[in-house]
Amino acid sequence: MNDLLLPFQLDFMRDAFIIGGMIAVPCALLSCFLVLKGWSLMGDAVSHAVLPGIVLAYILHIPLLIGAFVAGMACALATGFLTDHSRIKQDTVMGVVFSGMFGMGLVLYTWIESEVHLDHILFGNMLGIDAQDLWTAGIVGGLVSLALLVRWRDLMLHAFDAAHARALGLPVALFHYGLLALLSLTIVSTLSAVGIILAIGLLIAPGAIAFLVTRRFGAMLAVAVAVTLVASWGGIYASFWIDSAPAPTIILGLTLIFIAAFLWKSITIRRAENGRASQTG
Repeated sequence: MNDLLLPFQLDFMRDAFIIGGMIAVPCALLSCFLVLKGWSLMGDAVSHAVLPGIVLAYILHIPLLIGAFVAGMACALATGFLTDHSRIKQDTVMGVVFSGMFGMGLVLYTWIESEVHLDHILFGNMLGIDAQDLWTAGIVGGLVSLALLVRWRDLMLHAFDAAHARALGLPVALFHYGLLALLSLTIVSTLSAVGIILAIGLLIAPGAIAFLVTRRFGAMLAVAVAVTLVASWGGIYASFWIDSAPAPTIILGLTLIFIAAFLWKSITIRRAENGRASQTG
C-alpha cells in the first residue's frame, strides 16, 4: 500500500496532480463548445501560433503569458479577417496562418539564447512547475471556467445556431470573440503543464468523448470534466510507474477513452438497429 501511495509523497508529483486538476476543468468545458462549433482546427491553430508571442515576450522582458495571449488572439483575428475577405475556406486559412506563425516562432527561438528549453515550450514540463505556474493555471483556469459556466446556455445556442442567437438579440460578435479570447487564455494556462502541441488534445478529446456518450449539453459538460480529471490524474499517476512524461501519458489516456466511447456507441447503435429490424420483421 505504501508503494502505491509513493507518488503522493513527493512534492513535484503533488504539484503535478494539482495543476493537472486545475487545467482539466477549463479545457474540458471549452472543448464542448469547440466541438459543437466545429472549431477543432481553430484550437490547433491558436495553440501553435502562441510560440512567436512567447519568444517575443522573452526578448522584450515581459511575462511570457502576455506574449502568448496576444499571439493567440492575433492568429484568431487574422484567420477571421482572411476568411471574410477571400474565397479561401477557413480550414485552409487556419493551416496557413498557424503554420506560418509556428515557423516564425521557431526561427525567432534559434536567434536568441534562452534558459527555457524548447521541449518545455512544445511539450510542457509538468514535473518542473513552480508556484507561479500553479497560480497562473489556477487564476486563468478559474476565470475561464466561471465565464463558461455563467453563460453556457447562451454560448450553446451560439455554437448550435448563430443566426438564431442573433435573432433573439444575443451579442453574437461578443460571444464569437469572447470564445476566441477564452481559447487563448486556456492555452496560456496549459503551457507550463502540457505545452503548445499537446494542448490541442485537452481542448478537443474531452468534448468529443462527451458528445459520443450524452444527449444533453449539460450532461456533456459534466462528462467532459469527469473524463478529463480521470485521464489527467490517471495519466500522471501512471507516468510515475512507467517512467514516461505526464503530458503525453494524459493525452494517450484520453485517446484510449475516446476509442472505448466510440466502440461503445457503435455497438449501442447496432443493437438498436437490430432491435428495430426484428420488431418490423
